[in-house]
Amino acid sequence: MTTTWFITGTSSGFGRLLTERLLARGDRVAATLRRPEALDDLRAEYGDRLWTSRLDVTDTEEVRRVVDEAFRDLGRIDVVVNNAGYGVLASVEEASDEQIRRVVDTNLIGSIQVIRAALPHLRAQGGGRVLQVSTAGGQTTYPGLGYYHASKWGIEGFCETVAPEIAPFGVALTIVEPGATPTNFGASIDSAPPLAAYADTPAGATRQAIVEGRFPLPNSAEKISDAMIGLVDSGATPLRLPLGPDTYDDVHAALAGRLAEHEAHREVAYSVAAG
Repeated sequence: MTTTWFITGTSSGFGRLLTERLLARGDRVAATLRRPEALDDLRAEYGDRLWTSRLDVTDTEEVRRVVDEAFRDLGRIDVVVNNAGYGVLASVEEASDEQIRRVVDTNLIGSIQVIRAALPHLRAQGGGRVLQVSTAGGQTTYPGLGYYHASKWGIEGFCETVAPEIAPFGVALTIVEPGATPTNFGASIDSAPPLAAYADTPAGATRQAIVEGRFPLPNSAEKISDAMIGLVDSGATPLRLPLGPDTYDDVHAALAGRLAEHEAHREVAYSVAAG
């Protein structure tokens, strides 16, 4: 059975790989990106099974228009994949106001608005799936990526709230958490002029590891894309899907640490109860 997908950020990385794999197996894809001509090769090969539109997810009016047009033109969309993203490598002091705004507008507000635009259509058609691409950094943190984490922790909190709200309508939401992967996202990550004060700090060490190509990238982008497709094909609807040994190990350690700290404060927590 043919499945129809709506995917943001399809010019490269997971978005491009998903689009290629889905078209190759016979699915339909509504692919959005800032430069639609970047998919001209796929359009020439797959014809009207590939629907494309320019989309900047930081433009809320454009998000609503493009999502409405995709559902209108394709009739039904089974899976919405929120994949567009932006990262900035900087300590909290180093990033510019513009960089902070862009990472929040893209990863948090942009993702929220895509979901909000799609939900009326998904409800009207009686169901569907949303895959929100997050990261291991949606539940754990690495120095030097504070604003990226702020946006990813934010979207995970939003999605965890939304999932039970939309479940009665037959709409499922899964947060997909890929680990560090050799896509061109790392190569295109933005940065800020470094402050000398941070050179010999954890934030400085992260910067140097990324700049010098020493930051571990243990995962396969192809396998991650296939795992996302396999999740939809299976019909399983977990709230979260960790993908990568680094995601699994780092998030496991972060959760264990938070639980231990939480439990250490049980006595004082209960001490402030009224009565």
